[in-house]
Amino acid sequence: MPPRKAKAEAAPSTMKELKDTLWKAADKLRGSMDASQYKDVILGLVFLKYVSDAYQERRAQIEEELRADGMSEDQIGQFTDDVDEYTGHSVFWVPWSARWEYLAEHAKGLPAIDGAAPKSIGQLVDEAMEKLMASNESLQGTLPRIYNRDNVDQKRLGELIDLFNARNLSFAGAGARRARDLLGEVYEYFLEKFARAEGKRGGEFYTPAGVVRVLVEVLEPDHGRVYDPCCGSGGMFVQAEKFLDAHHRDRTAISVYGQELNERTWRMAKMNLAIHGLNGNLASRWGDTFARDQHPDMMADFVMANPPFNIKDWARNESDPRWAYGVPPAGNANYAWIQHILSKLAPGGSAGVVMANGSMSSNSGGEGDIRAQIVEADMVSCMVALPTQLFRSTGIPVCVWFFAKDKSAGAQGSVDRRGQVLFIDARNMGHMVDRAERALSDEDIAKIAGTYHAWRGKHTAVERSEAEPKPYEDIPGFCYSATLAEIKAADYALTPGRYVGAAEVEDDGEPIEEKIARLKKELFEQFEESERLAAVVREQLGRVS
Repeated sequence: MPPRKAKAEAAPSTMKELKDTLWKAADKLRGSMDASQYKDVILGLVFLKYVSDAYQERRAQIEEELRADGMSEDQIGQFTDDVDEYTGHSVFWVPWSARWEYLAEHAKGLPAIDGAAPKSIGQLVDEAMEKLMASNESLQGTLPRIYNRDNVDQKRLGELIDLFNARNLSFAGAGARRARDLLGEVYEYFLEKFARAEGKRGGEFYTPAGVVRVLVEVLEPDHGRVYDPCCGSGGMFVQAEKFLDAHHRDRTAISVYGQELNERTWRMAKMNLAIHGLNGNLASRWGDTFARDQHPDMMADFVMANPPFNIKDWARNESDPRWAYGVPPAGNANYAWIQHILSKLAPGGSAGVVMANGSMSSNSGGEGDIRAQIVEADMVSCMVALPTQLFRSTGIPVCVWFFAKDKSAGAQGSVDRRGQVLFIDARNMGHMVDRAERALSDEDIAKIAGTYHAWRGKHTAVERSEAEPKPYEDIPGFCYSATLAEIKAADYALTPGRYVGAAEVEDDGEPIEEKIARLKKELFEQFEESERLAAVVREQLGRVS
């Protein structure tokens, strides 16, 4: 009787199953690697898979076009090896031995051939990264070459490459756009998983998608230059692209500019943007935004940022021209970030910035005076207090500052909001996804964004089929439109809870006098019942003794 064959593991049939399958396989590689190196290993493979798939898709398009023109196979071969036919369509040129097909074929390594030494799969991947960077100037110095190190399990690395192979997954035949989107989702999923695994350190490169979407849905960055001075792994830009796709806008309508201090994070962002088809200018290298602004002359239509909170050690220069509203204190960079961002706004530009809650009311180190100057300049358009536990990496409660260079009727809507600030208290929103983390739902995000757009008197992107935008009204406990005079009377504190008041309690129709009498009677009855039960317990205890 022949031996029974092991039951084949079912191929993942949904995107969630696919992500989970890849994560479990990738997790086997962890071994003795630290979290940051492990992250580089996995994300580098996802990127290599993407560029190879995009290359093969473009190659197939070239062949199809040339056959339709009646060219011979020899002529077709000349064109398919023309680098410009790829780079001219925003596709990276991938040398033969850097293509996924070649790596998958040699996932167990390359044996000794004609006297040449054998090569491990890790060595082949490192060489693929080198060749890819040498063939594409924009990738130089970007990709990881860490696959042939002693702490990378070569057998498991080969198994992971097998799993990523298109023949085992649902990328094949999906089309270039869909295949890219699938790999983009995998990349984002891995970023989120790494951020959770690394805890506080993970917050340096990852902002929860719900928080990013609040910024994107309020600002609606659908044209011009989009900038992030501390871009992390590029999540703000990816969500901007998704916004354009969701509302059937041309993604080339925006130009992306960013800067990042951490070298590894800068590399992740470069790969993330490439996978999502975004031609972002993240400068030629990583660097400190305060010490050296790498986009000094760039003026942005939209700025979206989640700066690191409450930095004590930063490159402070008292004579910096960015400090138009006052010199930030040496011990906290919050107002340095805010003023840098304001200095980058083009006429008519707007910005959304995630900050620690303390930024809304702090008076230490002259921050209160700086805030007063910014308010009096009428730069603040909206303040949103967010719920706690949105960030797994920090327990600090956060808020979002929204700025606008022009709040007149013609700038962003049909209602003139000069001299006013909208306050939104969203602290009660969201739901717990586990014991440690809260998430905002689509409905939560839509309510925040819809309230802002109603206040500006314009349609949201979702409502544009309607004849008239929804009218704005103050909602006690949730939103309030305050004048600059009211804010000045509150000593320029910008905490939404000061302005929105308490939510209205629904009237149950019972007269207040009758309600008080009823409640007093119920309370006294409960006191009497409590005394009776206490006497019973004392009696029972007495019997036991």
